[in-house]
Amino acid sequence: MFFQLAPPSSLAYFESLVRDDEHFPLLEAAASIAQDEYPDLDIQQVLGDVDQLQARLHRRVSNDAPPLQRLRALAQFFYRDMGFGGNVNNFYDPDNSHLNAVLKTRRGIPISLAVLWLELAQGLGLKAMGVGFPGHFMVKVSLPQGQVVVDPFTGESLSREDLIERLQPHQQAMGLVGDNEVPLGLYLQPCPPRDIVARMLRNLKEIHRTAEDWPRLLAVSERLVRLLPTVWDELRDRGLVLAELGHLQQAERDLAGYLVQADDAPDRDAIAQRLREIRRALH
Repeated sequence: MFFQLAPPSSLAYFESLVRDDEHFPLLEAAASIAQDEYPDLDIQQVLGDVDQLQARLHRRVSNDAPPLQRLRALAQFFYRDMGFGGNVNNFYDPDNSHLNAVLKTRRGIPISLAVLWLELAQGLGLKAMGVGFPGHFMVKVSLPQGQVVVDPFTGESLSREDLIERLQPHQQAMGLVGDNEVPLGLYLQPCPPRDIVARMLRNLKEIHRTAEDWPRLLAVSERLVRLLPTVWDELRDRGLVLAELGHLQQAERDLAGYLVQADDAPDRDAIAQRLREIRRALH
């Protein structure tokens, strides 16, 4: 007798991808986020579509091309020839975070465009990394001539003055001016793949929270809890969403777990009150 094993759920598949930092498959993990919205999505097809772009780009670049020439070829191919760019007309469309949709429409937000750009850049042998710049994800490339920072939304190469100007609203809001000013280089540190996927998910989280779309918000929270198992705020947020959906036992478990871990959290009293309300409703 033969038994056919059921394929893993999309959540289990995602969890298997993000388990290990050493071999973290950024493109695949980022692409798999879309399975919440597109349950039948073939992730291997998405990866194959990116491979096809990579092959087309490689045909345009000679094997002995210097890094700067490779970077220019990537900019020409990605932004001009293929037409990728920022979705300025509908920035908060969830599909801007779904790589299958971005590949189809050629429109996205900085971080989703960056994931595709990074895959192509690294495929060309460029030393390319993501940068978790405040408010707007960036990419950078280390060249023999120096460091180039690129806005993935537009493809624009940014000078030091451009970056400082973009930082000013953030620094002022955080009180990081004068003696408290933080050096620009600290904002340009490489962003690990796990943090890139977390930022993508948190973008979706904010969209769904604003729309009070609790089922979609729960799906995103489930991924964040698995991606960041020791970030207790994500456990709390999942508990609050579960409560909104009426799943009180699961909500009780999450909020109680949060209170155990978050001894000095500023919202501890508010969460404890919410937990008491849930327990009263249960009993």
